[in-house]
This record gives sequence, structure tokens and C-alpha cells, in this order.
Amino acid sequence: MPQTKEHKPFQTSGTSLKVFISYRTKDPDLSLAQEFYQALKAAGHDVFLAGASIRLGEDWSERIDQELEQCDYFLLLLSRQSATSEMVTEEVRRAKQLQDTRPERKPLLLPIRVNFPLSSPLNYDLRGYLQRIQQREWQAPADTPVLLQEVLSLLAGERIPEPPDSEAGETPPPPDDFDHPPLPVAEPELPEGQVKLVSPFYMERPPIERKCYDEILTPGALIRIKAPRQMGKTSLMARVLQQAGAQGYQTVPLSFQLADGSIFADLKDFLQWFCASVSWKLGLPERLEGNWSRILGAKVNCTNYFEQHILSEITSPLALGLDEVDLVFQHPEIAADFFGLLRAWHEDAKDKDLWKKLRLVVVHSTEVYIPMNINQSPFNVGLSIELPELKPEAVQELAQRHELRWHLAQVEQLMQMVGGHPYLVRVALYRSTPRKTNY
Repeated sequence: MPQTKEHKPFQTSGTSLKVFISYRTKDPDLSLAQEFYQALKAAGHDVFLAGASIRLGEDWSERIDQELEQCDYFLLLLSRQSATSEMVTEEVRRAKQLQDTRPERKPLLLPIRVNFPLSSPLNYDLRGYLQRIQQREWQAPADTPVLLQEVLSLLAGERIPEPPDSEAGETPPPPDDFDHPPLPVAEPELPEGQVKLVSPFYMERPPIERKCYDEILTPGALIRIKAPRQMGKTSLMARVLQQAGAQGYQTVPLSFQLADGSIFADLKDFLQWFCASVSWKLGLPERLEGNWSRILGAKVNCTNYFEQHILSEITSPLALGLDEVDLVFQHPEIAADFFGLLRAWHEDAKDKDLWKKLRLVVVHSTEVYIPMNINQSPFNVGLSIELPELKPEAVQELAQRHELRWHLAQVEQLMQMVGGHPYLVRVALYRSTPRKTNY
């Protein structure tokens, strides 16, 4: 643990106040937090610093909540790194929520920017919480005594002069700069198709996501995601593939909307397009010419191609997401053969190591009305997922993410009109948000 500098004792105010210090556990944030901790305790105040105050074996989350409930002041040491921390954002949200619901307006927020200029962007939530609150800047150790004295004077009840810059408390909007990492809480966004992976407006529907994340790691996995349109199927598929990618898997999202209409008229053309598309997505050369036998038939050729030129060419498992499968249903001349092929590959994974590398995610909206042998259909094996509508608690949480402090009665009023349909709920919340941005 880094050593902290010793300060001359400050004059005590005679009144002990409870101060919660929110900080990042790395320097310079950590050293600065420890200096504030020591100086404020020396002045007679009751100070909470997680690293120094929480005992071994104590429930960390419960203690944090307890200290936030009891504190008079919330001292926020905000660096560029801590500003992207969901935990810090949640602590500030909780402190602001407590302040807004109490007549005495406690805790009072004291934000200090640590090597983090006031002109730097904050995520949407932090910017809202800290709006119109004066903030100070720490740029070097020489700033510490001045800031300490200012905080102690404030705790002693003395009036603190406003800084010369009248905009010191303003929080600027985030710039359109893709060099910065995505902020954990974004501006309200108009729902359009798949919910972005970095979007805070994707609502999980436990335990569905966890089931899918676990299943995709199973050799030869087959996950079937079914729901009406705009219920979040593609968004879930994208997150399942993201989880697979995080485990080092190759991932390929493939939408059948990309196929020309004429491709669906002939099984050979369709399966060649399928093989070429997967190869292209993986960055592998397309080797159809000379590797497609006229005698063997399209399904055997497609299987051989996957074995020899896709699965054998990659060293890690392949998570293949097939979206808009409904388009294949419309062409019975190819549908039964194609889906029978997927079922055969799934069965091959039970005893063939090469096929264990393939993990399939199949996404569709409508019921499967294709006449198929029950033993050849992929729609009665694997993990079946049917996406439900959002529950009232999830809609209320989504409203909070849109900066709408709705009570359950307001949520129920909305759901009487649109139900729990994710897309319709998000459109309604977007329209209800004071500040709207269409990305």
C-alpha cells in the first residue's frame, strides 16, 4: 500500500460528520483518498474508506449501502478510469437518490476531478447526477492541501467562495470520438433493430442469458431462439456470440437477409452460398471450385467443405449464428434438406471431435410448419429459448436507465398500452425522455 504524506493537523470543527469517500483503488486516486481519510479523521470526522473500513469477512455490498444511507457528505474522487466504472456510477446514483428523497438533502455531493479535466466527457448518468454541482480539480500533489482545507471548511459550516470560472460545475456532453472507450451509460437512443452490444438499454431476462452463455460452451451445442419480431432475438444472439468470442471462439453471425432471392431456388446454389459466406466471414479463402462433386449431392458436398476447409482450418470452436431463418421456411424445396443437414451435424458432434467444434445458434420468428421427419429436424433438439415479454420490474429498471424516475403505477400504465414488448417499451421510454439523441 502506498505511503501517504503527513499533513499538519487541521483545526477541528467540534462537530463530527460522516463522510463517504468514493475512489478508485489505484494511484493517484488511492493515495489521495488515503490523505483525505487521514486528514478528515484527524479533524474529528467519521470517515468511510472501503479499503480501510471494511473488515475481513464483512459483507462488502451491505456495508457500502449502510454507509451511503448514513453519510452526511459523499466525497467523490473522479478520475478518467473511475468515470467508466459501473460501481462508481452506481454509488453516485444511490447517493443522489438519497439526497433527492430527503428534506435535509443529504448526503451532499463533493466531486473532485483527479487528473480529469472538467472539459472531459462523462457518461449520461454521471452527467445528470453531477449537473449544477460545483466540482474541483486535482492535478498535482500541490493541490491537495488547498482542497483539504476547502472540504474541512465546508464541513465546519463555512461558506465556500465560488471558483472564478462560472462553468466549473458544468458537465459537457460526450464528443463524437471513437478513440475513447464506450461509456457505461449512454445517451437515450432511438430503438432501431439490434440493440448495440455497448448499449445500456438491453434488458436481460434471467435465466435465459445465462443458460445460453453456458450452452454455447458445450461441444456441438445447438441453441434455438424463437420469438415474435422485435422481441430481442438478434440482440440475444449477438451477446451469445460475444460470450463465445470472449472464450477465444471464432464467431460468425450470418443473416439470410444477405442472400439474393434467386439463391433460395436451388439447394446447390444455396449451400454453396452458405459455405462461401462462412469462409468469407472467417477470413478463409473460398475453395468451392474443384471441391464440389457433381455425384455426391449438395448436402454431402457442404458437409465435406465444412470438414476440410472450415473446421479443419481453425484451431478453436466456431460459434455460428444463423439469423432470419424464417426466410428459409418460405422455400420448402430447400428448407427440409438444409435443416436436416443442421440436425445431422449436431448428431455428428456426439462422436466426432471435428464436429464438436461447431456451435449453432438458430434464430426465427414464426412456427416451423415444414413437414420434416422428427428424427431429422433441428427444432426438437438442443436448447430451446422462447423470449418472453419484459416484466414490470424490468420496465421500471429500463425507465431508470432513461433517467425517468417512474413508480410502478406509471410502469403499469405504460404496459397496459404496449405490454412488455421490448421494442415498443423502449420507443415509449425514448419519447418520454427529456433529452433524446438518435445515434
